[in-house]
Amino acid sequence: MKIGVIGTGNMARFLLESVNKMGKLDGEIHSVFGRNVELGKILEEQYDTAFYQDFKAFIHSPIDIVVEVATIDVAIMHMKEVLESKKDIIISSVGAFKDIRFLKEMKEIARSHSKHIYLPSGAIGGLDLLQSANSLDGLKEVSITTRKSPESLGLKSIGEMEVLFDGSALDAIDQFPKNVNVALLLSIAGIGAKKTRVRVIADPEVNRNTHKIEAEGDFGKMNLTIENTPMPTNPKTSYLAALSILSTLQNKERSISI
Repeated sequence: MKIGVIGTGNMARFLLESVNKMGKLDGEIHSVFGRNVELGKILEEQYDTAFYQDFKAFIHSPIDIVVEVATIDVAIMHMKEVLESKKDIIISSVGAFKDIRFLKEMKEIARSHSKHIYLPSGAIGGLDLLQSANSLDGLKEVSITTRKSPESLGLKSIGEMEVLFDGSALDAIDQFPKNVNVALLLSIAGIGAKKTRVRVIADPEVNRNTHKIEAEGDFGKMNLTIENTPMPTNPKTSYLAALSILSTLQNKERSISI
């Protein structure tokens, strides 16, 4: 399997290190697309990959699947072209699907070209349970409470815990696009962004990003708490989020997928 990566940041470097250096996948990251020429050239030399600034050249390079680890805007800009080029895509910037019309459009394009859009589980778990619970529309309530340090939320230091947001996942992604992608992912797996409740708390006492997921429906009740260790190279990103992308690539090639 030959992989193309959109992005040149910490996530891209993690994937290049895991795949091209450590051999954690039966394949290679053949191509990287980005705007930072200096950083792109460094990655090209360190990880034996090809760096592209021109997207058409990138998408027509010998790659089988594309992994987006850039930004919401970049994901929206290039997703359609990837699918129309008959390549699967893994999306890390789930906030791209805040617009339900865009989500439906991408679903239809993927279906018409017999391609897939993969959404890694990111920094949370329990998505398989929510999908199962809602298979007969039996999921009634879903909420997620995200607790992070002020620094992880891009804030200055504060003296005590503060609730920054309490509302729907649809509204949360506008205010915290780089921090609550997990909420939108949860809503896609469950009852939708309008019905999924989100609370975002800044807490100076925590050193791990914590997500508490609660759900209720015909299946019963679920309470799941995840305490995530940040990536050493980027405190705003969960290490588990990076691992989930690698796991998605690994499971794509396995005869038995879980």
